[in-house]
Amino acid sequence: MVDISGFAPARFAAVRDAFAANFEAGAELGARFTLVEAGEVVLDLWAGHADRARTRPFDDTTLTPVFSTTKAVAALMVARLVDAGKLDYRQTVASVWPEFAQAGKADVTVEQALSHQAGLSGIVEPMEPSEWLDWPRICDRLAAMAPLWPPGTASGYHPITFGYIAGEIFRRIDGRTLGRALREDIAQPFGLDLWIGLPEAEFDRVADLQRPSALPDFGERNAATEAAFLTKWSSPGGVGQSAWRQAEIPSANGIATAEALARLMGALANDGWLEGDEILSPALIAELSRERIRGQDLVLPYLMSWGAGVMRNETVQAWGAGLQTFGHSGWGGSCAFADPERKLGGAYVMNRQSADLLGDPRAKRLIEAAYAGL
Repeated sequence: MVDISGFAPARFAAVRDAFAANFEAGAELGARFTLVEAGEVVLDLWAGHADRARTRPFDDTTLTPVFSTTKAVAALMVARLVDAGKLDYRQTVASVWPEFAQAGKADVTVEQALSHQAGLSGIVEPMEPSEWLDWPRICDRLAAMAPLWPPGTASGYHPITFGYIAGEIFRRIDGRTLGRALREDIAQPFGLDLWIGLPEAEFDRVADLQRPSALPDFGERNAATEAAFLTKWSSPGGVGQSAWRQAEIPSANGIATAEALARLMGALANDGWLEGDEILSPALIAELSRERIRGQDLVLPYLMSWGAGVMRNETVQAWGAGLQTFGHSGWGGSCAFADPERKLGGAYVMNRQSADLLGDPRAKRLIEAAYAGL
C-alpha cells in the first residue's frame, strides 16, 4: 500500500482511492494532485518518490517539471498585458515586434499566434538543439521564417516556438522577460512555488523524471508535425540539466508544485481573485478562454478548440465535463485547469511520464472522481 500524504475530505474519498490505485497499478513514481474551490484549497494529495532510486520522498516541497502546462501560465501573463491596456489580442505581432513581419507574417495577430495559427510549429532549417537557449537567435529565426501553412487557416500546435513568440511579445511591451515578471508580480507576492527559470539554489527540490518507454502517437505525419516534434533539433538538447532548468522557455520548462498551479488556475476559475487580489479581470478571463479556432489540429491528432494560449475543454474533455473549462496539459501527463462554472481549479504533476499527449488516464481518473464529489 502506498503511503499517501496531504488531505482529502469525505466527499473526495473516491479521489484518494483513485490516487492510491494509480500507484498500486505501478503507473506512478511520485505525484501530487491539488484542487482549489472558490479560492480555497479543498484537496491536496501527494505520494511516492522524487527520484528514480526511490530514496527521496515526493513531498509538499517537491518541484516537478511540467513542460507544456507552462503555456497556461504564459497565456495568463500575456492576458495581464491586455487587461492593463498595453496590448490588444487583435493587433498584429509585428506592431510590437516589427521584425516578425518578414516572410508573409505582417498580418498575423497576437491572438492567432497564441492560438497556434501562425504557421511556425517548429524551426525547419537545421540547427543545433543547444541553440534553443539562445533567445535572440531563436527569435531572429522565427521572425525570418515563412509560415508552414497560411496563417489563420488552421491551428498547428507550436510545442516549443509558442514560448518564444509569447515571451518576445511580452518582453517587447513590458521590458522584462516573462519568467522574471511571473516571479516578481505573481509567484513571490502570492507565495506560489512556480518558476520559469529556476535558480540553482532550488535544484535539490526538483523531482527526477522517469521517461516514457514509447513515443507519443502523433497521428498522420506532415510538414507541421515534422517541424514541431520529429527533427533532431525540434526541442532543446545538448546543454545539460542545469542550463535547461535556469533557462526561461515559457512554452516548455516551467517547474512547479501542483498546489501553486492549482491556486493560480483556481484564481482564473474564481473571477480572477487570488488571496484577496484580482490578478485578472473577469472580462479578460472570458476573453483569454474565448474560442479563436476550432478544428483538426495540423500537429496534434485531435479536434482542438484554442483560446488565446489555452486549450478549451469543449472538444477534448480532458478535465471533466465542463464545457467552459480551459487549461493546458504537458508532456508526460501533467495538467492544470480552470472551471469558471464551478469555481474549480486543479493541477496534477508527476515524475513518471507517459506517452499520452493529452488526457493522461491517471489525471483523468482523479479529475472525474473529484467532479463526482462536488
